[in-house]
Amino acid sequence: MKILAVVPARGGSKRLPGKNIKVLGGRPLIAWTIEEARASDVLLDIVVSTDDEAIAEVARIHGASVPGLRPEQLATDTASSVDVVLHALDSYETVHGEVDGVMLLQPTSPFRTRQSIRKALELFQAQPSRPVVSVCAAAAHPAWCFRLSGDSLEPFLGWDFLTRRSQDLPPAYTLDGSIYLISPALLRETRRFVMPGVVPMVITDAFESLDIDTPDDWDMALNALERRSLPEGGEID
Repeated sequence: MKILAVVPARGGSKRLPGKNIKVLGGRPLIAWTIEEARASDVLLDIVVSTDDEAIAEVARIHGASVPGLRPEQLATDTASSVDVVLHALDSYETVHGEVDGVMLLQPTSPFRTRQSIRKALELFQAQPSRPVVSVCAAAAHPAWCFRLSGDSLEPFLGWDFLTRRSQDLPPAYTLDGSIYLISPALLRETRRFVMPGVVPMVITDAFESLDIDTPDDWDMALNALERRSLPEGGEID
């Protein structure tokens, strides 16, 4: 199958300025995604959509295609991932012909592996009419989440679930943001990546599901990298 990967990397970031080319573990953040995507050997091309020439240059150095800078209207805080991916997809297919699937790889998930990229494609090949999305175990079970109701709390799943032991609750998952894979036709029709019938790809390694959007996230990523570099049973000084 011909799968196009799109890596969106806007220049402006208020919470973590310059995050997409900020150096993490000796490499620019975006390089982690590009290099692992290339190493998967299952992608037709890797297109970086950016409005920033510095990001474009780093992306090209690490092996991605950057056919041109993203239009101004797609470089705002309100521009959606769907609009950005569709613009990159339309531009690519106009020049290179149709593809079978488009994979969104956000650079804020630097530890997503080539194996997970391949697994997503395997799931998609089995049922190309259904999108594939990566998920991980939810940090807080929805049974223990509440909404405000006047001056009281109301559990989202009702009061009965609060009496159950954690081991008796069904597993809960959340989107981890690292991989979205969908057919171009379905994305154009629905303008969404997640919908009824979506195929979940469960990521069991919390390291792989790390998503970097804030300075605290960045510190967590640095700490995780340091732990990963230790020998078995080692301790951080």
